[in-house]
Amino acid sequence: MGQKLKIAGWVAIGAVAGALTTVQLQAVARGSLAPLPLEELQQFAAVFGMVKSDYVEPVDEKKLVTDAISGMVASLDPHSQYFDKKSFKEFREGTSGRFVGVGIEITMEDGLVKVVSPIEDSPAHRAGLKTNDLITKIDDTPVKGLTINDAVKRMRGEPNTKVVLTVFRKDENRSFPVTITRQEIKTQSVKVKLIEPGYAWVRVSQFQERTVEDFARKLEELYRDNPGLKGLVLDLRNDPGGLLDAAVAISAAFLPADATVVTTNGQLEESKSIYKATPEHYLRRNGADPIRRLSEATKGSLRKLPMVVLVNEGSASASEIVAGALQDHQRAVIMGNQTFGKGSVQTVRPLGPDTGLKITTARYYTPSGRSIQAKGIVPDVWIDETADGNLFAALRTREADLEKHLGNGQDAAKPQSEADKEAERQREQEREAARQRLEEETKKNPGGRLLPEFGSEKDFPLQQALNRLKGKPVQASKTLSVREEAKPEE
Repeated sequence: MGQKLKIAGWVAIGAVAGALTTVQLQAVARGSLAPLPLEELQQFAAVFGMVKSDYVEPVDEKKLVTDAISGMVASLDPHSQYFDKKSFKEFREGTSGRFVGVGIEITMEDGLVKVVSPIEDSPAHRAGLKTNDLITKIDDTPVKGLTINDAVKRMRGEPNTKVVLTVFRKDENRSFPVTITRQEIKTQSVKVKLIEPGYAWVRVSQFQERTVEDFARKLEELYRDNPGLKGLVLDLRNDPGGLLDAAVAISAAFLPADATVVTTNGQLEESKSIYKATPEHYLRRNGADPIRRLSEATKGSLRKLPMVVLVNEGSASASEIVAGALQDHQRAVIMGNQTFGKGSVQTVRPLGPDTGLKITTARYYTPSGRSIQAKGIVPDVWIDETADGNLFAALRTREADLEKHLGNGQDAAKPQSEADKEAERQREQEREAARQRLEEETKKNPGGRLLPEFGSEKDFPLQQALNRLKGKPVQASKTLSVREEAKPEE
C-alpha cells in the first residue's frame, strides 16, 4: 500500500443533515505549508479588530475566529467542515456506532415513538421493552408534538443517568412507566433473515466499527442453519456510508482475493491509493480478521452465490463503493435507483484533543476507473420504490443537487440543452406532486410510516430482487432514467 494515508479508515456520513462524506482520519502532521497571503491576512486582522471594537455590542473573540474558520472551510464544498468540540464528538460517535442512551430502534406512529426493536443486551432490552411498544412520555414530556430527532435527544444523555419512559403496550391494553439507566450503546448495523426457504436478505444500514464482525457472525449463523441457500439480497438502500475499511471488507467477502475494490486519487501523493480485497487493506489494527475466520464453506458460497444488491438515492459513499465494486466485477446485479453520487474523500485531521478539520483531499473510483462523484452508481435494473411508482423519490436530494458540489473530474458538466431544461421542468413537476402527496399522507397518518418497511412482505423492490434470483419476470421501472450532471442555466 506504499505511502497510503495512515488511517483509521473513517468514511463518515451525516444522513439527516445531508453531509454525506467519505472520510479518512489522518493524524500525520503536515511538514510544510504554502506561503501565506500576508496582505489578505492583514485585512482579515483589520476586519476582526473593527468588529471587536465597533460592533453595536460586545462580541466573543473565540466565536468570531471559529465562525471565520467554519465559513472558510464551508465555502470549499458541501463536505469540508470545521469541527468544534460538540460536532467532533458527534462525528466520532456516528462512525463508532456507539452512543449513550437506552438502546432502542424507533420510528413514529400516530405521533408517538414506536419501538421497532430493542438493541440486544441494551438497558431497554433488559428493562423488558418490546417491539411495537409505544412511548407516550419521556420523563414529564409528552411525545405528541415532538419530532423523532427531539425524542432521540431526550432519550440520550450522560452515562448512568436515568430516564423514565411511559409505555403503552397495545396487546395488553395498558400503560406503565419504565425507569431506564442510560449506558453506552453499540448499534446493530447488520440485519440478516431468511425471506423464504433458500433466499436470504442481508441489510447493512451503515458501515461502522462493528459492522464487519457482526456481518461475519450473522452470515456464519445463516449458513449453518440454512446450508442450501440459492440466492442472497444485499440491501444497501438508504445506507449513508460509514467506515472505508468496513466497505472494503464487506466487498472482500464476495470478491476473489486481491480483487481491486476502490482507488483514490488527489493532489497529495498520499491520496493516491488502491484498496484490494485483502486483509492488509481493510484491517485497521492488528487483530483477527472476521472475514478470514468464516468457514471455508461459507466463504466459498459467498463468492459464488447468485446475488442482487438493492440501492436507491439514499445509498451513498461507502455503500456506493461496495455496489460499484460488485458491479464492476460482475459479481452481483445492481437493482433499484441511481445512487446519491458521493464520490469524494475527506481527510479528518485533529487540530487538538477536541476539534478537527475535515477537508476534501481526493475522489474515489470504482475498479474499472469510474468516478461516481455527482453521478452515482447506475443500476443494472431500474426498480420503482413501490408497485405504484416512486411516490416520494423526487423529494430526495442527491450530490449533484448540493450547492458548490465537487465536479466529476472525468465527464465535463454538459451545458443545459433544451432537453435538459425540459427534463428539469418535468422533475420540478414531479417534486411538486410528491410534496402534495407527502402533505396528504402526513395529514392522514401523522408521524406514521409512508413506505413499507425494508425487508417486509410489502417491500416491492425486495420482491423484485427475489424474482430476479428465481429467474421470474421482474417489474422494472418504465420511467426512471440516468440523471447526468449539468451546468446550471445562466
